[in-house]
Amino acid sequence: MAQAKSKTVYFCSNCGYESAKWMGRCPSCGEWNTFVEERVSTSKSRGSSSRRGLVKSARPQRLSEIEISGEQRIPMPSSELNRVLGGGLVAGSLTLVGGEPGIGKSTLLLQNIVSIRGRKI
Repeated sequence: MAQAKSKTVYFCSNCGYESAKWMGRCPSCGEWNTFVEERVSTSKSRGSSSRRGLVKSARPQRLSEIEISGEQRIPMPSSELNRVLGGGLVAGSLTLVGGEPGIGKSTLLLQNIVSIRGRKI
């Protein structure tokens, strides 16, 4: 049984454009420094890479278009934080809070965590 060959391909992380070499600016969407290197295996039928199929079917969506499924959510004391999180923290998930230094990320999270510490989840 023959092994599949692998090659290095560069994909734009913004639009999915594929290139054989790294480029600073994506010719498809015009964004800078969005190319990521990936190793793909080549098979007999060209274009059958699962990565290519995934990129072509993906499209940007508005937040209002995204269907909310029945995840168990943990409501936070801050109504604005609940709104941003879509109703609260999703149980068993990881949420990244980012921003400039000194804008109050730690304070916001600590205040909310301390408030729910005694509640049954």
